[in-house]
Amino acid sequence: MKKLLQRIAIAAMTVTASLTSAALDVGSELPNFAANDDTGEIWTASNYIGKKNLVVYFYPAAMTGGCTAQACSYRDFSTNLDEADAIVVGVSGDSVKGLSLFKEAHNLNFPLLSDPNGSIAQLFGVPTRAGGSLEREINGDMHTFFRNLTTSRWTFVIGKDGKVIYKNEEVNAREDTATVLEVLKQHR
Repeated sequence: MKKLLQRIAIAAMTVTASLTSAALDVGSELPNFAANDDTGEIWTASNYIGKKNLVVYFYPAAMTGGCTAQACSYRDFSTNLDEADAIVVGVSGDSVKGLSLFKEAHNLNFPLLSDPNGSIAQLFGVPTRAGGSLEREINGDMHTFFRNLTTSRWTFVIGKDGKVIYKNEEVNAREDTATVLEVLKQHR
């Protein structure tokens, strides 16, 4: 547990050090950020910039209808995203444990980042509101999913050059992947 708390502290410091006052818009350069992923490990944006297109999508809460549909669509189109030389990362205010359960329950094949204090959302300019909890059954066991905050559903695509090439503040959860794939196709 102590090791996990240290990782969370390191991630929070990295994000805080990268904060800017302005929201990211098309043409903005992505500042480096890091956060704990669904395994508790540190995920860092700089590991991908210059190598891959990066799809960063924010969603309100793991294990809810729209968020599950959106995540499963990204999962189901992973081959198409690979062909577009893109990786996907989902960001929410959910705990690392909740993200791990969400990933397991829906066999998700991409990282989910925990943003419990809203630092990443703030970096991107994504609005947040109060968090909450919900209960869901996974593999016959009931689990409570806690999140410190709830983010709005926004999607960004960052090109290999590290600049935002697409920003959507009015995401349709079920159509998000198709829209992102079209954006990636246009920016080859």
